[in-house]
Amino acid sequence: MANRDSERGEGKQNNNNIYDESSSDTHWTSWLVPLIVVANLAVFIAVMFVNDCPKKIIGPNKACVARFLGRFSFQPLRENPLFGPSSSTLERMGALEWGKVVHEHQGWRLVTCMWLHAGILHLLTNMLSLIFIGIRLEQQFGFIRVGLIYLISGLGGSILSSLFLQESISVGASGALFGLLGAMLSELLTNWTIYANKAAALFTLLFIIAINLGLGLLPRVDNFAHIGGFITGFCLGFILLVRPQHGWESSRTNASLTKRKYSIYQYVLFIVAVLLLVVCLTVGSVMLFKGENGNKHCKWCHRLSCFPTSKWTC
Repeated sequence: MANRDSERGEGKQNNNNIYDESSSDTHWTSWLVPLIVVANLAVFIAVMFVNDCPKKIIGPNKACVARFLGRFSFQPLRENPLFGPSSSTLERMGALEWGKVVHEHQGWRLVTCMWLHAGILHLLTNMLSLIFIGIRLEQQFGFIRVGLIYLISGLGGSILSSLFLQESISVGASGALFGLLGAMLSELLTNWTIYANKAAALFTLLFIIAINLGLGLLPRVDNFAHIGGFITGFCLGFILLVRPQHGWESSRTNASLTKRKYSIYQYVLFIVAVLLLVVCLTVGSVMLFKGENGNKHCKWCHRLSCFPTSKWTC
């Protein structure tokens, strides 16, 4: 079972430290991100209710963890060290499994898997990351754009994961979360003129992204979901998170100043991102439902999700 767990942090500082003071922002009330957090918690509770460890695990050597929770107790740590349900329960509840998606036409698993988590540790890590990253983005860009990035990035992560990890199931919201990180990076690049501390913001964000992708090289972590979600969100940021360039607001009130709302490079990045996103999602989906194995087309790509060392094997 591969989970999509990794620590994430905030990629931006306070607005008054990064944005130019002359830029105008619309501040939205964040309600979608908290709703997503509540939904993930509710789904995890439902999964644990269905799992019902005490009913299925019998014997002192296979005791459930935290048996005082009754049917909500966790599987033995040897089976699931993240304090969660069994792999069979996750599979039954909608985990991503290549065979069922391709051969049993259960494409809906590409979406349901992002609402499932392998354990309470996996869930808490992802939800805390979502709160830190998502609430700020939603306050700046609104629930529609952030919601689209979250869902489409999760789908992109699931597609890439299915193409390369075909021997195990995968669950988690990390693909969607990496999509938000990717969108933050492209938003910084396409709105470069409105940032005051450009270098600091870029370095901080790149450092956070590198650390999290690096953690994806550890065993039992689905780094393909991370990479697929990141690439999808990176493209979506150029499409959905474009802001008017610096000085445009001033030119609206001063007839002697003429400045385009968006610069040429913003239009170019928008067009390239649309084309790249459509091509990647289309080609990935076609390859997936044709039953293609991505590892046959890329012999070294398996190392992107788990890099073997003297300390562990993949």
